[in-house]
Amino acid sequence: MLALITGASSGMGRDMARVLAKKGYDLIIVARRKDRLLELKKELNVNVEIIDLDLSIKDNVYDLYDRVKDKSIDLVINNAGFGLFGEFFETDLETELKMIDLNVVAYHILTKLFLRDMIKKDKGHILNVCSSAGFMAGPRLSTYYATKNYVTKLTMAINEELRQRKSNVHISALCPGPVATEFNKVAKGKFSVREADSYRVAEYAIKKTLKNKMIIVPTMLMKVTLFLNRFAPYRLSLIVAYHIQKRKQNI
Repeated sequence: MLALITGASSGMGRDMARVLAKKGYDLIIVARRKDRLLELKKELNVNVEIIDLDLSIKDNVYDLYDRVKDKSIDLVINNAGFGLFGEFFETDLETELKMIDLNVVAYHILTKLFLRDMIKKDKGHILNVCSSAGFMAGPRLSTYYATKNYVTKLTMAINEELRQRKSNVHISALCPGPVATEFNKVAKGKFSVREADSYRVAEYAIKKTLKNKMIIVPTMLMKVTLFLNRFAPYRLSLIVAYHIQKRKQNI
């Protein structure tokens, strides 16, 4: 068995590599920071291939696919991504465009290309790491929420297409709340609620992915939050989200 993981140098990507290695998967791990990937490779007792690429650059995304497309990958995990706190008129445009390229464009390209290969073989799994943000709008974290809405809804639509054709290929969306990763440092903010353990989220996500679950929400708190959000008026949901994000920046 072989799995490809993007954003594998830290956080959930790194922990997913550890979980899959324990399950006997050989790995292709992808990230910008080669030194981090080398450290991870040393601790894993499986075959590990390292590819250091910045996937916010579209040509690198295609290059990644071309380098691994003939390796018969069983599981693709799209995990690379980042966020940026701040009001939309103040946040840096170039950083946001880079975020869109990484959080949306790279996911879209890799999902489509690997999905085509898997459909030809009629087997395989894709896990897109989304967020509970994929079901809401997020003032003061607006672009990040928008990118996660895109990937969550795209994943759900593809899941139904596969179900209708009775395919043995499956796609899942991981939609956690706050997780203890490097997200805060990169996004320049801090979560105002307790963060879930990254390894436990990774373990739960892989378990549910291999059971063909479409939407994966790791914690009871987020399950309840997302359920209640269905019944909240849009304006109330926006007001609550605004003040939550504001607290993250002021902590």
